[in-house]
Amino acid sequence: MEKRTQNFSLLIKACLNGNKAGQRKLYQLFYSYGMSICLRYAANKSEAQEILNDGFFKVFTKIGQYDQQKPFKHWFRVILIHASIDYHRKYHKLEPFVELGPTDSPDPVLNQGWDHLLFDDVMDCIQQLSPQYRLVFNLFAIDELTHKEIAERLDISIGTSKSNFSKARKKLQKILRENYHLKLNTNG
Repeated sequence: MEKRTQNFSLLIKACLNGNKAGQRKLYQLFYSYGMSICLRYAANKSEAQEILNDGFFKVFTKIGQYDQQKPFKHWFRVILIHASIDYHRKYHKLEPFVELGPTDSPDPVLNQGWDHLLFDDVMDCIQQLSPQYRLVFNLFAIDELTHKEIAERLDISIGTSKSNFSKARKKLQKILRENYHLKLNTNG
């Protein structure tokens, strides 16, 4: 374990020095992990690859800000989430977020049937959501940001964040029902 930590420190040092072989090794080590995050935010694999490459560019240009006393995966994940938000702002800015209406309510839901789905199946369904719904859904449900944090990062109201999450969840339930014939209990 200590040798692995020592080797990783050397890899980070190589990246700090702009060593291309070190950067390539770091890219190879974290490609799959990074792609799994980017696929959740992207509409397809090509878009995810673009977000991932933007994220790695930020990693290599800001590697000096990484605190080696903390886990690299967490720092990398945060960079990829920010890269996803930046991508969304750049390419999906014309599509407005939906404000919570007076009859909408973000009610709790008990989902059954998820155990039988594969990761790729779930990613396919999430990728069918609109960019705004996909972004808020991932930030809240998977990356566990609060609606207040989401509102601040996306420059929207807390109500808009809640509304987009609620509508994303309902749309995702519909997609799952149609594609996988899952029975989802929406009675809370």
